[in-house]
Amino acid sequence: MNPHAPIIQMKNIEKHFGSVIALAGVSLEVFPGECHCLLGDNGAGKSTFIKTMSGVHKPTKGEILFEGKPLHFDRPRDAINAGIATVYQDLAMIPLMSVSRNFFMGNEPLRKVGPLKFFDHEHANSVTMEEMRRMGINLRGPDQAVGTLSGGERQTVAIARAVHFGAKVLILDEPTSALGVRQTANVLSTIDKVRKQGIAVVFITHNVRHAMAVADRFTVLNRGKTLGTAQRGQITPEELQDLMAGGQELVELEGSLGGTV
Repeated sequence: MNPHAPIIQMKNIEKHFGSVIALAGVSLEVFPGECHCLLGDNGAGKSTFIKTMSGVHKPTKGEILFEGKPLHFDRPRDAINAGIATVYQDLAMIPLMSVSRNFFMGNEPLRKVGPLKFFDHEHANSVTMEEMRRMGINLRGPDQAVGTLSGGERQTVAIARAVHFGAKVLILDEPTSALGVRQTANVLSTIDKVRKQGIAVVFITHNVRHAMAVADRFTVLNRGKTLGTAQRGQITPEELQDLMAGGQELVELEGSLGGTV
């Protein structure tokens, strides 16, 4: 694949739920090894868009190209098999289970003893510890319960799991929204590590500061439409915030009212 070509292209994506238009022609390109930040306030259409990208929703109109080829997902598993992994806010983890069990959930390594098959704890434990070390997290042990980890560490487990199982595009849905300053810094550092491995990261957030810390490009959604895409250095945090808040409309309103707003 050409490293200078987008790995995924969403072209004029529309999504209708009956008479409600959630997406009204959204386009986005994501390149290997970049962090592309998708910004928007609540109700902007971010969640619907990423669910369309990850196979949860089928677009009403529009086209999805993955590695240059048209892609049609019948179910989320198709997107995962293609290399598009999504880490949602709820993380889909079981707090009372160990980190290694959560890491390999749905992809359990097995060893045979005669006619029987068992979960290969030794393999799972060594891989889990190594992958978490690569992401900068030192666990007490692979049998440590996920529920004892901080929010940022759980995010890192989910990200490391997706990368280990072959993600080419990693979609992160508001990964820093419920975290403190230190944990947020750890997650942003993890995103940077993933990007440097050549994996495309789609980072969904409504926090401009977090976006500015790691993103290479920014796309703003507002009411189901794209307000534009800018590269790092082409836009200020204040301009991004204005776009998210519908700043262009406010400027137009001020002009029509003679600047009295």
